Amino acid sequence: MPDFTAVDAALRRRIANEELAGASYAVLRGTELVARNCLGRADREAQVPLREDHLFRVFSNTKLVTSCAALWLVEQGRIGLDDPVGEYIPALRALRALRPAAQSLDDTEALREPVRLRHLLTHTAGFTYAFLQPNAPIAKAYMAAGLADPALTLAQMVEVLARLPLLFQPGADWNYSVATDVMGRVIEVVAGEALDVHLQRHVFAPLGMHDTFFFVPPREQGRLARLYIGDLRDPMKRGLRRADHLPFAGAYLQPVPRLNAGGGLVTSLGDFSRLLAALANGGAPLLQAKSLPLVFDNQLPPGLWIGFPDAPRTIGRGHSYAGSVTVEASDADPSSRPGDLQWGGLAATKWWIWPSRKVAVALMAQRYMGSDLPFWPEFKSLVCAALEGSSP
Repeated sequence: MPDFTAVDAALRRRIANEELAGASYAVLRGTELVARNCLGRADREAQVPLREDHLFRVFSNTKLVTSCAALWLVEQGRIGLDDPVGEYIPALRALRALRPAAQSLDDTEALREPVRLRHLLTHTAGFTYAFLQPNAPIAKAYMAAGLADPALTLAQMVEVLARLPLLFQPGADWNYSVATDVMGRVIEVVAGEALDVHLQRHVFAPLGMHDTFFFVPPREQGRLARLYIGDLRDPMKRGLRRADHLPFAGAYLQPVPRLNAGGGLVTSLGDFSRLLAALANGGAPLLQAKSLPLVFDNQLPPGLWIGFPDAPRTIGRGHSYAGSVTVEASDADPSSRPGDLQWGGLAATKWWIWPSRKVAVALMAQRYMGSDLPFWPEFKSLVCAALEGSSP
């Protein structure tokens, strides 16, 4: 069996240094659970140790769930990846794109091709997130329009979004965005039911995910790990403070109209591990094996890599219809092999699938705006070392 002593020691150091309040992880190889541990605290103030049954706000890891639900509809022949989104959401038929080097949000041009469902799943549609560049004109327009307002349903959100321009022509670039929320609305339209109902029927129930919710039922709220935040100007500075009020007061504890398809789920380590293990081991009971290339293969054109505002592109990293794919090994992500699939969320929860080894890894943490801290590359590297030091 692999030895994960170094993995645990590294996470304990991060916790002792107050980078994280706690961290839970699971590593599966095939159908075998080869490692699982819970370190640190779910509640630092009350000194509650982190347990396997604690619940975590997984933010953008929600996108994997929504993407899988969309690919299930593709399997059923109910949607096609090349379908224009306007076939399902008429308001989005009239979208326009900003001209290159536009200085005004009014400086737009007609689309050369419509936004298609594949653009939504690969973040090449031309939408954005306001928090990524809060001072940019398009971000200010998103904020003024209230696109992040939890009181808006997905149906209302896309109606508002339809009045704003795209950053670029569909398919011309990669930009992380609300596209997955738009996909969530497409799912609702096609399925004829609310997104939470559809996910329960076609993702959570088949996988036995009993601890996954858009809001935590009152009887389970004691299991929700506390949320923390560090110094945003100096992320490596010691110290964490409570941030349960983020992203809005009462989040995840009561129903709200917005079923946030791109970032709204709460889940447990065990539940999310079931989802990852299904994908790493052939797809069943969630997806058919024939759909796995859509999950694991890069869908971006040659030379287009993912990247975030005010940072260099992550050379060698593309995007499938489900997450970020390592296309080429690079110094930016030294522990990833070509073919690896991964993503993370705003509160430092991460997942990773190593398909050539049928390895699935989940790391759950609750530090708001902590996803880019160095604990993750260190963790991945040490997991790889532990697995490669043992027989397959």
